[in-house]
Amino acid sequence: MKIDGYYLPADGGGLAGAVADAAALFALPAAGILAAGDLAATLPAGAVFIRNTVTGGTATTVITETYFRRESGELGCLTRRDAAAGEDGPAAVQRLVRLNLLAILRRLTGRNPGPWGILRGVRPIKIVHRLLDAALTAAEAAERLTAKYAVDPGKAQLLTEIAGRQRPFLPAGEAGRRLVSVYIGVPYCPSRCLYCSFPANVLPADRAEVAVFLSALEADLAAAAALLARHGLEAETVYIGGGTPTSLDDADFARLLVLARRSFVGAATREFTVEAGRPDSLTDGKVAALAAAGVTRVSVNPQTMQEKTLKLIGRNHTVRDIIVMFRKIRAAGIPVVNMDVIAGLPGETAADMAATMDGVAALAPENLTVHTLAIKRGSRLAAGQDEVALPGEAETTAMVAVAAAAAARMGLVPYYLYRQKYMTGNLENVGYARPGTECIYNIQIIEERQTVLGVGPAAGTKAVRDAFRLDSCYNPKDVATYIRNIDHYIRRRDGLVAALFQG
Repeated sequence: MKIDGYYLPADGGGLAGAVADAAALFALPAAGILAAGDLAATLPAGAVFIRNTVTGGTATTVITETYFRRESGELGCLTRRDAAAGEDGPAAVQRLVRLNLLAILRRLTGRNPGPWGILRGVRPIKIVHRLLDAALTAAEAAERLTAKYAVDPGKAQLLTEIAGRQRPFLPAGEAGRRLVSVYIGVPYCPSRCLYCSFPANVLPADRAEVAVFLSALEADLAAAAALLARHGLEAETVYIGGGTPTSLDDADFARLLVLARRSFVGAATREFTVEAGRPDSLTDGKVAALAAAGVTRVSVNPQTMQEKTLKLIGRNHTVRDIIVMFRKIRAAGIPVVNMDVIAGLPGETAADMAATMDGVAALAPENLTVHTLAIKRGSRLAAGQDEVALPGEAETTAMVAVAAAAAARMGLVPYYLYRQKYMTGNLENVGYARPGTECIYNIQIIEERQTVLGVGPAAGTKAVRDAFRLDSCYNPKDVATYIRNIDHYIRRRDGLVAALFQG
C-alpha cells in the first residue's frame, strides 16, 4: 500500500514526536488532526490515522491502532500491542510507540526503511556501553537491541563487536577522568565540495583576514592550555581538524603545529592527529612540519579513487595526487595514516567502490573510514544547485558492503561507528583500524565518556560528568562571529570545565 501521510487524534499530541520519528523512516509527512469517529467519512485514500493507548499495571503497555483505507474503499485497521518492564515510564512509552508503528508500517507498505530499526541517534554504541556497564554480556546486549529497538541482528552484532574493542580505551577512575581530548578546528578548505555544508569554508584570498583568524585561534589555544594547567588535566589526544588545516600556508601551518604541541602534548599524550585531507593543499614543507612536530596520525581523505567523481564533487586534484601525497606522508615516518571514502557519491556504483578500495588497499593505510553520503542542509547537493544522479539506496548499501569486505581483507576491524541525519539508505559511518592503531580521539568524541576541549570555530567542549550526563558548549561556525566574541567563548568554556573539576 502506498501511504502519503498520517493523521493523529486531537488528544495525541503527547506522543506526536514519537509518531513523527517512526513516520520519518518511511518519509511520511504529518497530514493533520482527525476525530476517530469521523474516519469512515474523512480518512482519505493514501493516508493513515494513528492512535495510541497507554495502560499501566505490572508493565507499561502501548496499544497502537493504525487505520487505513483499502483500494475497495473499506476502512481497515492494524493493531500492535507491546509492553515494557524495568524502564522509565515516559521513555518506555515513546520507545514502544516507535516500535509498534515501525512494525505496522512495514506491513502496510511492504518495505523496510533500513537496518537500524527505531534507533535515530548519532551514537548507537552508547546504548551498548550502558548495557555492558550493567553487566550484560555482548550476546545479551545484541539481543536487547533487536528486541527493544528492532535493530537488524547483523547491525546489533556489529555494535557489540565495536563496543568490545572500545572498552579498554574508555576512561576509568579519577586518573582517567583527568585525561582529556583537545580538538582544534581550522575552518578553511581550498574549495567547497558538493556535499559540504560547512559555512564560509573557502580559504580567503586576503592574507590579512587569515592573520586575524590565526590571532584569535592563538588566544584560544593559550586559554585552553592555561585551563588544563589550572585544573591539573592532561591531554590524552590532540586532534587538528576542519575544514582542511593544510589549506593554511606553510609558515602558518607549521606555527599552528608548534603551538598545539607546546600547549597540549605531554607525557600522557598517546595520539597527535592532523587532517591533511586534500592533496592540493599539502606541500613538502607541510609534510616536513608534520614530522618535526611529532604528529602520530594523519588523515588523508580522497573520498573516492575515481577521477570522474573527483571532478564532479569539486575536488581540485587527481587520483595520482592522492597517491603521491600518501607516499610522502609515509616516507616522512608518520606512524598511522587514515583514509576516508564515501559510499553513495553521485554517479558511482558498487563496482566503482570496489575499484576505489583496490586503490586504497594498494596504499595499505592503518585506518580507513567509510562514510555514507549524507544530504546535509546548506550543501550545494541539498540545494539542488548541481544536477547530479545519486545511486539508489540498494546500490549504496551494496557499496558499504563492498567497502566492509575490502577492509576485512586488508586486516582492518571496525572500531567506531556513528550515524547522521539524511544518510542515504538510513545507514552509518564506520571506522576501521589495524588492531593497535585505533584512533583514540574518534572513540572518545563519539562515545562521550571523556571530556573534550574545543578550540576554534565550530569546535565543541563537552564536560563529561558520568556515562549518562555531560554539559556542552559550542563555538560558532561563523568565523567572523568567533573572532569578534572570542573572549566570551573562552569564558564559557572555562566555566564549564571549572564546574566539572571544582564541583
